[in-house]
Amino acid sequence: MEKSGARITASSSKRAPITMKDKSKRRHIRPVASGLLGVLMPFALSSTAQTPTHASLPTVQAATALPVNLENAPQQSPTQPMPYRVALRPDQVQPLPADFNVAAIESLAEQLTYGNRVPGMAMAIVQNGRILSARGYGVTDISNPQQVDAHTVFRLASLSKAFAGTMAGLLVNDGTLRWDSKVTDYVPGFRLATPEATNKLTVADVLSQRVGLTSNAYDRDVEANADYYTLTQKLATAPLRCAPGECYSYQNVAFSLVGDVVFAASGNFYEQAVEKRILKPLGMNDASLGLAGIQASSRWARPHVRSRNGWVSLTPKPTYYRVAPAAGVNASASDMAQWLLAHTGHRPDVLPAPLLATLHAPLVNTPGEMRSGWRHQRLDSAGYALGWRVFDYSGHQVVFHAGAVQGYRGLVALLPERDLGIAIMWNGESTLPSGMMPTILDRAIGLPAQRWLDVDTDFGSDNLMAEDAAPARGGKKGASSDRAVASPR
Repeated sequence: MEKSGARITASSSKRAPITMKDKSKRRHIRPVASGLLGVLMPFALSSTAQTPTHASLPTVQAATALPVNLENAPQQSPTQPMPYRVALRPDQVQPLPADFNVAAIESLAEQLTYGNRVPGMAMAIVQNGRILSARGYGVTDISNPQQVDAHTVFRLASLSKAFAGTMAGLLVNDGTLRWDSKVTDYVPGFRLATPEATNKLTVADVLSQRVGLTSNAYDRDVEANADYYTLTQKLATAPLRCAPGECYSYQNVAFSLVGDVVFAASGNFYEQAVEKRILKPLGMNDASLGLAGIQASSRWARPHVRSRNGWVSLTPKPTYYRVAPAAGVNASASDMAQWLLAHTGHRPDVLPAPLLATLHAPLVNTPGEMRSGWRHQRLDSAGYALGWRVFDYSGHQVVFHAGAVQGYRGLVALLPERDLGIAIMWNGESTLPSGMMPTILDRAIGLPAQRWLDVDTDFGSDNLMAEDAAPARGGKKGASSDRAVASPR
């Protein structure tokens, strides 16, 4: 995705385990809920077992990471996902607070489109297997306005990475792929700068952003309309900052190698495999992949950028569609509700619970995620899993990703302890709606209200805006709009 990791600082090749940091000087941190330790639900298929390796890295395991079933599992590789993970029992899921007000959240979203602050938005919220909200707000196109609704399609950008991880996980569950499979086993012509790195790179390394390249390698070439296969050839001469599996460094081109692996392992082109194994089974009927997919939609939101005279709608760029695993999926609020239900464990016929737990477990630290905006205020640790980020959000595990390409932004979060899923998408290059996510998470967890948005509203019985807040731009009371920092990753 465009400029997707410019502010990320990759972590050291020798890592301590991901732990909850002590921030008692700033606030009291509640311990992780004991409900995160549930019954063990191992995969039935022995093909998901990992081959032990002899890498020197210590095992990366978060305070909220899900432990291995030591009784049945093989020896764990230091650098690969554990196939046996804990899943929450239904009785361990906590209810939402009584004052969690979906109508008030929808009102906030509506207000963000007033006065064309953002052209259009879509939001889905699910909890305990139910769709609480799946709606659209604002318009699809400033120059030819039509109302955004639940079936209006948006470009997902890097929210697509979770689809790639899930697709690979389904093949692991089938027994046709392993997390520790070498990329060269499926893409024989693939090369990195050294033979050692080439032969070491695994499927899980690709999906967890541990290829070892410098951040966002060849993204500028993507933006300059270079084709994917030309760029994969360039990886053979790209400088390495560490060996594969040993450091975090966000990628789009290298991440998309998983598409070639999926094709070789399944016999289906990546786009066909995702449609066949994910979109259709989950009933994501508006969803598609690629530029042709979004343009063929019966109703879709056009991208918008700012000009001196306000918003200008554009034709979507084809550039990042060329790296489909990294940024190729399009979907509506209705689709994202189904995606959230699946990733909160309510479609085990499509996504088994142990697979979900593996996909959501962090493999590498990403401290750069904690530096700005609401993340700086709320996060105590951050890591990357298999196409997902995993945060310690004030003592609560949140599975997350953000996305941004020209004219589109999006956020997705899962709060396992509340069985809650949230997706927010908008079609304008504005940072403002980013504050919706911490606003909803805070209310779901029961944290004290914080000023994440510069919109005045009553939320349940509490006003979200502190009475002594400094005036925002335009004279409104509340936090200024720059508090909602964009997260284009």
